[in-house]
Amino acid sequence: MPSAKILEQKKAVVAELSDRLKNSVAGVLVNYKGINVADDTKLRKELREAGVQYTVVKNTLLKRAAQDAGIDGLEPVLENTTAIATSDEDYVAAARILCKFAEGNKSFEVKSGYVDGGILSVPEIEDLAKLPSKEVLVAKALGGLNAPISGFVSVLNGNIRGLACVLNAIAQQKGA
Repeated sequence: MPSAKILEQKKAVVAELSDRLKNSVAGVLVNYKGINVADDTKLRKELREAGVQYTVVKNTLLKRAAQDAGIDGLEPVLENTTAIATSDEDYVAAARILCKFAEGNKSFEVKSGYVDGGILSVPEIEDLAKLPSKEVLVAKALGGLNAPISGFVSVLNGNIRGLACVLNAIAQQKGA
């Protein structure tokens, strides 16, 4: 039977992890077994720069935290070694970085993930990783909205230019 102190520590970890899951928009679970310290340090640095929290967790604690956060369906993948990467703002960052890392390291594998509380399979996470960043998507949307306006201005500008040319030609004729 675990001591009361250890039990309280575990409850605190579960509560913290549960809050992290509730406040995140997306998360990815990975099996990190087989990567060396240098690769792990490089991966953690890249995730930190993207605003993603990456933590190695015990499967039992993550299971309880996911239940508390209302994320059901992670239980089947909670075996072997597990690390979780969560993002509070960017839906794509964790998936993009971890899938890219998994391509270069065969022992590192993506297990599962979630977006807004819904569970994603590995192929769905890989599809998510292929999406451009939020800034690029916003720029494309604004470019699409701006294109018709630019075309309309060009058409109006062409008509005004044509009218000016015609008036200039008439003025030259009258002057001659």
